Amino acid sequence: MTKRDAIVPPGRQHLYEKHRYSAAIRSGDLLFVSGQVGSREDGSPEPDYEKQVRLAFHRLNAVLEAAGCTFDDVVDVTTFHTDPETQFETMMRVRDGVIGAPPYPNWTAVGVTWLAGFDFEIKVIARIPRPA
Repeated sequence: MTKRDAIVPPGRQHLYEKHRYSAAIRSGDLLFVSGQVGSREDGSPEPDYEKQVRLAFHRLNAVLEAAGCTFDDVVDVTTFHTDPETQFETMMRVRDGVIGAPPYPNWTAVGVTWLAGFDFEIKVIARIPRPA
């Protein structure tokens, strides 16, 4: 078995060491990204929901970039919502400004009761592009 190839974006190492998980794991040409949340620099939740979602996508983008990927490389998305009925429209508005044009990745949205103080979390699987 090959060793896990961990990806940690710049400036976030302290959070990954504290919580003992990798931001992403590269396996072959696939990138498995851990759930990203809309945390402030100190790791606390951003209280404004739309800003929290934007920060989560920003954190996700940093992980993708650290692995040499973009949102165009994302093939599978799972999002977690503490109140999907009231949050979904806002999340979709933010998402539409980030994900880009069709074809869209697979997407599964899950309603949950707890996200460690957060209201939104996003995790993805991306295909790592081959070097030119």
